[in-house]
Amino acid sequence: MTGLNVARKLIESHLVKGNMAPQSVIELKIDQVLSEDATGTLVMLELEALGARQVKAEICAQYVDHNVLRADHKNGDDHVFLQSSCRNYGIWYSRPGNGISHPVHMACFGIPGKTLLGGDSHSCAAGSLGMLGIGAGGIEVALAMMGFPLSLVMPTILGVRLEGELQPWVSAKDVILELVRRYTLRGCWNKIVEYHGPGLANLTAMDRHVIANMGQEMGAVTSVFPADDQVRLFLRQQSRENDFVELLADKDATYDEVATLDLSKIEPMIACPSRPDKVVKVREVEGRPVSQSYIGSSANPGLRDFSIPARMVNGLFVPHEISLDINPASRQLLHELTHNGDLEKLLGAGAYLHETGCGGCIGMGQAPASGHNSLRTVPRNFPGRSGTKEDSVYLCSPETATASALKGKITDPRNLDMDYPVFEEPEHLMDMRSLLEPPQEIPVKVEVRKGPNIKPLPVLEKMLSVIEGPALLKLEDNVSTDDIIPGGADALPYWSNVPELSRFAFSNVDESFYQRALSTKEDIFLIAGNSLGHGASREHASITLRYLGVRCVIAKSVAGLYRKNLIDHGILILTFCNPSDFDAFSKDDQLQFYDLSSCTGGNKILELRNVTKGIKIWLENDLSQEEIEIIKFGGRINYIKGLLRRSLEDMGSF
Repeated sequence: MTGLNVARKLIESHLVKGNMAPQSVIELKIDQVLSEDATGTLVMLELEALGARQVKAEICAQYVDHNVLRADHKNGDDHVFLQSSCRNYGIWYSRPGNGISHPVHMACFGIPGKTLLGGDSHSCAAGSLGMLGIGAGGIEVALAMMGFPLSLVMPTILGVRLEGELQPWVSAKDVILELVRRYTLRGCWNKIVEYHGPGLANLTAMDRHVIANMGQEMGAVTSVFPADDQVRLFLRQQSRENDFVELLADKDATYDEVATLDLSKIEPMIACPSRPDKVVKVREVEGRPVSQSYIGSSANPGLRDFSIPARMVNGLFVPHEISLDINPASRQLLHELTHNGDLEKLLGAGAYLHETGCGGCIGMGQAPASGHNSLRTVPRNFPGRSGTKEDSVYLCSPETATASALKGKITDPRNLDMDYPVFEEPEHLMDMRSLLEPPQEIPVKVEVRKGPNIKPLPVLEKMLSVIEGPALLKLEDNVSTDDIIPGGADALPYWSNVPELSRFAFSNVDESFYQRALSTKEDIFLIAGNSLGHGASREHASITLRYLGVRCVIAKSVAGLYRKNLIDHGILILTFCNPSDFDAFSKDDQLQFYDLSSCTGGNKILELRNVTKGIKIWLENDLSQEEIEIIKFGGRINYIKGLLRRSLEDMGSF
């Protein structure tokens, strides 16, 4: 028997049910749970709907990092609601200004060998510390907080062997951009990417965070690194060296798939508008004009990601027509930049300092001017995500963003007339844990305070045996969750109010969708191409559709996270047996799907009638029996409550 890789060790040590054979359904114990404010309000409402009392996972933490802009009462009300909910359920609370969930959680609670489920798709960044970090929708997060295991299909493990050493002016962002170029948005669906090999020796824990964070942009379930000396140094820096546990792949470990990446051959890379996988070498687009360079976000949250730019601009000045936006990832980082003098260098060069949080990454401020190019170190550049509808956003490293800001045009940083700045990680950083509000040792019932914008979860009815109605939208390939429910300063304040938020559904795709859905008294179908729902884990992209009457999604393929969220909110998902049948549909075709009772885990091929065209289409059902039951119940909350009710009835307690 061959040895185990790190991913399999993590899975094996948390396996509650099933076996590690590829495509088998497994259940995993979840040690830590993370939510942020944009998704966390629904998590708290779901805990309430499920009848939760106190959370049971080892660590549950709620961060306020997305909706920090207080233009009116809505976001402030959300913060009060979240804080009172945390006190009520026994959850750590991180107030506005502490920073972005992923790096703050890494600094405060990251422990090698643990599992983490997060209500944000970039929770996979926890893999940088030898953890198994997975992003999920709010219902999955609420259930994990309550102690329920996570169910998923056993992923295949892609082992990426890193060799060589990065050259000057090339950093971790260039590594992950090169991999996204190779694998595209779909290349790692249902895979865990595990990094190993001699090239790891010079990649710090925060370098690894950059790489693990954007594994989501390849569609990976998560990314995993070993817990080695670099992880020990990081935990020592956070005054938590006692939490270090070595976790390495066995010497004879094998992988389901293998790849090799020579770090010494990587050049500065850049993703062109408007997808993270449209990656080219910086020198191929050099010279294009730039009006904004943005440094920060969860994708580049390390101290070196700000200190290197500070030392690049030291004694220089950014041209007046260029905005160099600095978005610190945490209060800890801002403290150190102030202490070591790097913040002074940035401000002296004309940089524009923003508050700690997700900011421009989620479109909450820092929107670029229309018709102008913006270079950003963020993980995504989907159309309109920046807050500017017709935006032109490039993704790149801090080095490339800074060089381009200095020159006013896209610039390969290797072409600057300066030496690569020297940077060394400090031995210790400010302890962030003292800035978070801990759960009370003795649980006390607390009044949960809900402002006028916080509305109860919609009640979802059970699925009927017959679905019939119009195909209200026909969507092409690569429609992201950003396209379904946008972020930004207009929509984000309503993420705790599903009826109001539903007004934004597909607003960037078809502005008439909301009104047409309201006026439709029948069931609504959606027809889609490949990669429907890739990107963010926001369950709002499913619950709003279900609220508006969507009952069935028929697609060429659906991204894994979005697939789970659709099921959790009672929406039937079917795929084309023959993908070319997609062309047989038009918007507003009248469709009929009969005999839902025949939709079982064993019945894979089902019939759909296109009444308008007078044809039958064959669809494939890859749902498990449990997933079908969840859909029939009208969603996972109804399903879980039904199970609990039956359990109490069996015990004679109901």
